[in-house]
Amino acid sequence: MQKIIYQSTVSNIGEFAKDTLSEGMLITFKEGAPADLSDYCFTHTHDELLADLAVGQIIKLGQQEYLITAVGAVATTNFRELGHLTLRFDGGDSAELPGSIHVDGAIPETLAIGDEIVVKGNK
Repeated sequence: MQKIIYQSTVSNIGEFAKDTLSEGMLITFKEGAPADLSDYCFTHTHDELLADLAVGQIIKLGQQEYLITAVGAVATTNFRELGHLTLRFDGGDSAELPGSIHVDGAIPETLAIGDEIVVKGNK
């Protein structure tokens, strides 16, 4: 069984956040993000990240689970400090950008306010 290393709840959906899904991305930020950024983000309550993000972990968005296939060099720091994730739903095995996290699975139609964001560790 995988250990939960992170858990938060979607608290706001920016005006253009759903548009990024059509481009194969989902962007998150913790509450309090600047307005020009939060317009494109799924804002969430932010909890402590108990381990670095890594390939093979599972991220759960609402009811859908995704296997992490690549983690950019600064993705863990961005997530830990800012609650910022840029998820790419392409199953890529190397990060396109230093802050990107690539996952395997279908692009979600949306996330709703109250949906959880959960990361399950490898052990």
